[in-house]
Amino acid sequence: MQRIVVFGNSGSGKSTFARQQSAILDCPVLDLDTVAWEPEVETPTRRLLEASAANIQNFISASQSWIVEGCYADLLALATPHATEVVFLNPGTETCIENARQRPWEPHKYSSPEAQDGNLDMLIAWIREYEHRVDEFSYPAHRRLFDGFRGRKRELQSNERPGAFSHSSQCE
Repeated sequence: MQRIVVFGNSGSGKSTFARQQSAILDCPVLDLDTVAWEPEVETPTRRLLEASAANIQNFISASQSWIVEGCYADLLALATPHATEVVFLNPGTETCIENARQRPWEPHKYSSPEAQDGNLDMLIAWIREYEHRVDEFSYPAHRRLFDGFRGRKRELQSNERPGAFSHSSQCE
């Protein structure tokens, strides 16, 4: 049974890492972007914590093994008590910016590749503020989450990723 929580700055490689681990371990993945925001509203609006929490609880209850990934410390904190391990992707600001520049189109977030590219300058500014912000998306919030977790944990400080995060078998 493997229950992994993956977090870090925008552009740190959370989604890529989670997809790779999901394919290797045959576990479902919850991208917290899909439960953090109100669907189909013109202006991006965070969902109420209770609504997101219900989605997270349904996800983690549906499988013995899973991966939850995102940058929302408030939502991550709902999954970490059930996690067997956490992974803090912390490759540094410049790596995150380069990853954001190379990011493939995310159709669950943007209506077109052009719309995504139109948001790139804002995203890069957001990434640069990571260590200085004090919100649930910030380095200090992620550091507290990581430091407070008492189970297996890893902080990865580069884009190089171990093949199966040192797991040799599939999720059960």
